[in-house]
Amino acid sequence: MTSPLIRKFCSLDEQSLGLLKQAMQRLNLSARAYDRILKVARTIADLDSQEAILAHHIGEAIQYRSLDREGWLG
Repeated sequence: MTSPLIRKFCSLDEQSLGLLKQAMQRLNLSARAYDRILKVARTIADLDSQEAILAHHIGEAIQYRSLDREGWLG
């Protein structure tokens, strides 16, 4: 998914955006990680049959990103 498509299909409400911004600051994530989290959150929302990305979709995507950074074996 390209950047224009991310902006088109991954719009966030205020709560979701706040959660993502907070994670970006606390976890010191890059802009690339921001896009990846949005893509994963979009996939999670799709699997949940939701039109919009909700805060719990963002939270789950952030958890997956944390696993990726720490490595699967800890």
